[in-house]
Order: sequence, then C-alpha cells, then structure tokens
Amino acid sequence: MTDTHIQYAHVLNGPNRGQSIGEDELRAVLRDDTLGWVHIDGTHDDAETWIAQHLDYLDPQAVEALVDPASRPRLSRLGDGLMIILRAINFNEGEDPEDMISLRLWIDAHRIVTVSLRRVRAIERLDAALSQGQGPETAGAFLVALIEDITGRIGEFQSDLDTQAEALEEQIVAEVGDHLRGAVVNMRLQVIAAKRFIAPQRDVIRAVAEADVPFIDTETHREIEEEAVKMTRIVEDLDELRDQAMILREELSGQLSDRLNRNMFVMSVVSVIFLPLGFLTGLFGVNVGGMPGVNDGDAFYWLVGWLTVLVAALVFFLWRVRWIRIGRRRR
Repeated sequence: MTDTHIQYAHVLNGPNRGQSIGEDELRAVLRDDTLGWVHIDGTHDDAETWIAQHLDYLDPQAVEALVDPASRPRLSRLGDGLMIILRAINFNEGEDPEDMISLRLWIDAHRIVTVSLRRVRAIERLDAALSQGQGPETAGAFLVALIEDITGRIGEFQSDLDTQAEALEEQIVAEVGDHLRGAVVNMRLQVIAAKRFIAPQRDVIRAVAEADVPFIDTETHREIEEEAVKMTRIVEDLDELRDQAMILREELSGQLSDRLNRNMFVMSVVSVIFLPLGFLTGLFGVNVGGMPGVNDGDAFYWLVGWLTVLVAALVFFLWRVRWIRIGRRRR
C-alpha cells in the first residue's frame, strides 16, 4: 500500500475475489456494488482526514464513531448498515490481555470499514485468509468470521484464567505460602478489567443477531446467535471466577489469621510457664539480707527442684484445661 494508514484492503466477491487492491481502486470498490473491505490504522495522522474525505457518503455518526478515540462495545443501526464497536483480546507483546483492543466496524451490503488503534490479530487472520482466496464472500459471512474469531479468543482467555484459578486453589488449600496473595489479587483484577468490556460486548453480539438488515440472512442470524450464547457463558464464568477470587482471598486471610492466632497462643503458653519462674528467680536473686538458704550449700538444688515441680504443675494445669495436648492424637 502507498498509504501507510491503509493496512489491508481486499475485494471480497466477484472475479477479483480476495485480491489486495490499491487506494485508487479501493475508493471505487467502496462506492460501487462490489463488496470491499479496508482496514485503517487509526493512530496514523492521515487516518481521520482520509475517512472524512473518502467515506463522506457514510452516515456522519458512523464517520465520527470510526475515529472516536474513546469507545466501548455498542451497536448502532444507520440506514441499511451497522456501526459496531467490539473489543478483542490484546495479544500484543508486553501488554496485558485484559487490556482489550477496540475495533470499530462499519458494515453494509457493499462495503466494510474497520479501524483499530492497535494491532488486532483477528484482522490479520482475515487478511491472510482472503489473500489465499479462503475468506468470506459476503458482508454477513465477514461479520460472522470476525465475531467467531474474537469470541473464540475471549473464550481461550477465560479458560486460561479458569486454569489459573484452579492451580491457585490447590496451592492455597495446601498452604504453600503468602506470595499467593499477589497472584489472587492479580487474577481478580484481570477478571474485573476484562468483564468491563466483555459484558457489554455480549449485549452487542445479541443485538447484532437480532438486527434486521439486508446483508444478515437467516443462517447468519443463527450463527451470530450461537456466538451470543457463547459470550453469555463466558460472562457467567467470569462472574464465577470473580467470586472464586474473593473466596480465595478470604481463605488466604483466614490462614494468615489462624497462623497469627497459633503464634500468639504459643507465646501465651510460654508466658504462663515462664512468668512464675521469672518472678521466683528474680525474687531469690535480690541482694538483701534475710534470704533463705544463703548459707545452705544445697539451697540452689532445692530451688531448681521446686521450679521443676512448678513447671510440671503448670503443664499439667494447661493440659487439664486443654490449652495444650500431650501425646499422639487419635486418628
């Protein structure tokens, strides 16, 4: 392509089906009855100007939505076409998958215009399929292929989170370590960030399936309805994952609290035993006249013996009140 803002452009039907085309031919294809598709890099300086100049026959609301930097999943019917904004999983290197990429789509029976601000793998796969003559030939088939690809990748992302949650649950039950708190919090944040876009996207796909436009036939309606059902299941699974993350976090907090209570209990038992010993040794260690046993060579041994008896008595008392256990536990 001569214009870097035009990343992909194809004819989808007719004798030149799948052919990649240049800008001059692209303008003609988008205006006539031949179905054409163009994907535009929305970050390019010329993108907004090109859309305004060469797609001026589209509804002004569609033109505005194609270049709007702030977007969320939604659907608008404008005449015989649909303005659709979807979100795709972010597979770009060094970025978070849940930071989903916005994909803007205008589609009618004769033209398809897609715009994204970042690399979208689903668009690349469509380009590769069309280049090999294996891509969709109608606007409805294009829409189905795109939604199926995006929904499938979202499903894989949700499955990965589910696997991660199961692994964390096993480790937490086994009380592996406190470092899992960060992993649980990170998973919960991933679920929350993804659900922010996936929940409204479910509604958009359902609305697309119900849209009454010429290029969506009965079979296309059924296929998109199936994707809406898949998205509903994904949203429900994400809700379950969010709840599971909260339970895991509570379990970690409970384990930490139990460990702290056990440590405090041990310190209390040690204090109960050694506090009287400390008092007595301190009392007999004062340097004042009148201390018993000062002139008795066996007094030290008597003191140690009575202290031993005191320790035994305290241990017996703690055992009787069930503060401590002595011997094996019965299985």
